[in-house]
Amino acid sequence: MSHVIQNVLSLHGLPVYALVFLFVFVEDAIFVGFVVPGETAAVLGGVTASLHHSNLPAMFATVVLAAIIGDSVGYEVGRKFGPTLLRAPILAKHMSRLDAAREFLARRGGAAVFLGRFTAFFRAVIPALCGLSGMRYGKFLRWNAIGGFCWGIAFVLVGYLAGHSYAKVEKTLGRSFALVVLALVVVGLIVWRVREHRREAESPPVEPQV
Repeated sequence: MSHVIQNVLSLHGLPVYALVFLFVFVEDAIFVGFVVPGETAAVLGGVTASLHHSNLPAMFATVVLAAIIGDSVGYEVGRKFGPTLLRAPILAKHMSRLDAAREFLARRGGAAVFLGRFTAFFRAVIPALCGLSGMRYGKFLRWNAIGGFCWGIAFVLVGYLAGHSYAKVEKTLGRSFALVVLALVVVGLIVWRVREHRREAESPPVEPQV
C-alpha cells in the first residue's frame, strides 16, 4: 500500500487531477460505488495539494465536478437502462436495500439526492434511481450539485489536513516513515469503508439522518 501511495504522491499537475477525477467519476456513474474508492481518491487529492503537487482550489473543483458529472451520468443510465440494471447480478443480494432507497427517494424527493451522497450504498444507487423514477433533471441537478459540493470539499480537506501532518512527519523522521504513517491512515479509511459495506449488507437499511 505504501508503494501505491508513493506512486500517487509522486505525480504532479495534470496526471493527479486526471486520476482523482477518474476514480470519483467512475464511483458515481453506474452502480460501481460498491468497489471503487472515490473517498480515498478525494483524500489523496487533498494530500497532493498539501504537498504542492496540485492546486487546492483546482482539486476542489476536480472532485466536485467529477461527483456532479458522475451522478449525472448515473441519472441518464437509470433513465435509459434502469429496469435492466436492477436485474444485474451485482444487485441481486441488495434488493431489500434498493427497495428502501426507492422508498426513501419517493418520500424525500430532491433531499434524498443530497442526503444519499453521504451514505455509501445510497451514493451508488440514488442517481440511477432518480433517472428511473422520472425525476426532472433540473431538480436532480440542483440537489446533486449541493451534495457534490459539500462532499467534495469535505473529503479533499480531510486529505489536505492529513497531508500537512505527513509533511511534518517527513521533515522530522524522514520520507519512508512518513509514507508508512500515511499508508496506515489510507488503509484505515479503506478498512472503515469495507466494514461499513459489510455492516450495511448484514443489517436492515438505515435512512440517512437529516
